[in-house]
Amino acid sequence: MVQRAPNLSAKLEGFPHQVEALEAIKDLEYAAIFHEQGLGKTKIGLDLVLSWLKRDEVDSVVIVTKKSLVENWRSEIAAHSHVTPRILGQDRSANFYAFNSPARIYLTHYEAVQSERKRLALFQKTRRVAVLLDEAHKMKNPDSGIAQALLDLASGFKRRVIMTGTPMANRPYDLWAQIRFLDAGRALGDEFASFRRSLDLSNDLGSNAKRAAQFADALETVFAKIRPFSVRETKKTAGLALPEKHVENIVVDLEPRQAEIYAQFRDELAAIVVRGGRAILDDAEGLLKRLLRLVQVASNPAMVDQSYHSIPGKLPVLENLLYAALDAGEKAIVWTSFTENAETLARHIEHIGSTYVHGGLAMPVREAALAAFKTDPNCRVLVATPGAAKEGLTLTVANHAIFYDRSFSLDDYLQAQDRIHRISQDRPCYVRNLVARQSVDEWVDALLAAKHLAAQLGEGDITRESYDQRADYAFGEMVRDVLHLNGEEGR
Repeated sequence: MVQRAPNLSAKLEGFPHQVEALEAIKDLEYAAIFHEQGLGKTKIGLDLVLSWLKRDEVDSVVIVTKKSLVENWRSEIAAHSHVTPRILGQDRSANFYAFNSPARIYLTHYEAVQSERKRLALFQKTRRVAVLLDEAHKMKNPDSGIAQALLDLASGFKRRVIMTGTPMANRPYDLWAQIRFLDAGRALGDEFASFRRSLDLSNDLGSNAKRAAQFADALETVFAKIRPFSVRETKKTAGLALPEKHVENIVVDLEPRQAEIYAQFRDELAAIVVRGGRAILDDAEGLLKRLLRLVQVASNPAMVDQSYHSIPGKLPVLENLLYAALDAGEKAIVWTSFTENAETLARHIEHIGSTYVHGGLAMPVREAALAAFKTDPNCRVLVATPGAAKEGLTLTVANHAIFYDRSFSLDDYLQAQDRIHRISQDRPCYVRNLVARQSVDEWVDALLAAKHLAAQLGEGDITRESYDQRADYAFGEMVRDVLHLNGEEGR
């Protein structure tokens, strides 16, 4: 027995690109909404849910999002519909009553889906259930517990839709598990290993022209295979009059003591990755973690050396950028990949009105900080880690995004900068990346550029001709330069 909501209409009309997307997929058994972040995928998804319920296609819909976005979704559902969702969380007793309620919309997070897999399977047998996966790249690793739970449950959902602005969140093969959830392997194949081999943005592409051509060939065909059930718009194609977004790299010199510490860590890492007189430069997680240590030193050596008490090279540059923004009466977000750095930077600039959020803070604390930034005119700078604030949030109260440092994740970078450049922004946006000269930061910049270009081709945003003209796999050889390995492997 399910509740028949008195009003399943939407409260607000969508933009033309949102209406077009809804019309394109509303009758499909499964679909992917891949609109670029900032174009209102939540509105498309909610209107689709209401359409299913209104036309009696299903009895109930389960909306799955990241844990940090549950409250944001609750607010969006209230703003755009007349339906009140039931929450499925970590309290199994409360979930029991929710599953046995006549609710039309259920709102939950990925971890709850994993822990409630068995009861969700039973729930699918008691009524016609649809599912909407928000930030679907959360299941990009097919071997993860979350992905396994969703893949097991997939066939029991009468309608299946995934949503993400970054379907190739970090590497092109991140797409595979998301699509397999929809179509059981029909479009991209049933074997992840072979799909991954053909779409691996590996370090050897720059030195192997044949391998690079094969990679581009495989990448070019991906979107054509999923086009029948996918919709994608970018800010350029959606027809919205969004303000310009200006992206700039600002090169910064390391402070002398910082440069000494950086050289020490770099040389220690070089010794570790050289084996048998040759450099081991694959994409092993161990190497990436060690390279991330260099990112920390280029950002703030105090994170790895407590004896460091000087002013890092990037800090004065950051202050100048912030003062320029504040003098113009505008707000700014400072992004850093490191929790400790977020607190340190926020304390350093607290005199100009700052707050911070990171994954180590309780959710109510994060929400209070974000609310202050959005509503308090005296709270003018938000320092944030991408993991805590990169997705699902509209922070258009700011129009400056400064990346004090960046990780190797394309998803982190794109999602974070588009917190400010999205629907409701009415001022030009400025994205500035602080890049330490002759450091790992330059490699990170090249790697993210290569990942972004590959994602654009794989998602159908650019042509093969455009890709071939711009493709640059130099990041593979740049690792040698970062570690000063050229000509020294055999010493």
